[in-house]
Amino acid sequence: MTQINMNAMFDAIVELFSDEASIAVSNTEEYIYYRASKRIDLKIKKGDRVKEGTITYKALTGKQKISEFIDRDLLGVPYYGMAVPLIHEGKLEGCVSAIFPTLTTGKSVVTVKYHEGWVPVPFPDVMYLEASDRKTHVVTEKLTGTHKYTLNEFDFLLPKDYFVRCHRSFIVNVNYINEIYPDTHSTLVLIMKNRNKITVSQSYTSYFRKLLGF
Repeated sequence: MTQINMNAMFDAIVELFSDEASIAVSNTEEYIYYRASKRIDLKIKKGDRVKEGTITYKALTGKQKISEFIDRDLLGVPYYGMAVPLIHEGKLEGCVSAIFPTLTTGKSVVTVKYHEGWVPVPFPDVMYLEASDRKTHVVTEKLTGTHKYTLNEFDFLLPKDYFVRCHRSFIVNVNYINEIYPDTHSTLVLIMKNRNKITVSQSYTSYFRKLLGF
């Protein structure tokens, strides 16, 4: 069997993520690969030891997938990270981490394109986000604008305490849900405060019910 070049494999993994994400791969003690994104760079170098408190360290010590926000005090840059430990035949061998920039530390608005200009919208004023026509539409009670980020990127950036992904095309602010009704095939329908209807798809229904406690 032909031996796969490790750097080529890691580069391919990076291509699966957006340009927002930096990728770090470590063994149990130090980093063996790092590729910074255009948006965030933790200045990790090959051979650097895994620092306590980082997303990589937490996944290695917990031996389970971790996803959370890491404060700027640790590495000088706040970030949202996801890390998965590499376990082979019961033995911990390393970790793969995806590192995303965060809007929730130091910022409290999303700036949307509106007509010929831009409007900063506070997070709590966003009713929902919809992906359609290859754009992300940010809907508030007063206006609807567009943003360059995808829903997957917003999924990592928006505050988790009141923004919930309910469909591959929608993220909703639960504070703007007026009513929830059952629909066909184990799905739900949300009636938002502007009376628009949003479907909670079957793949998100159980997750959505658990988060809202019903």
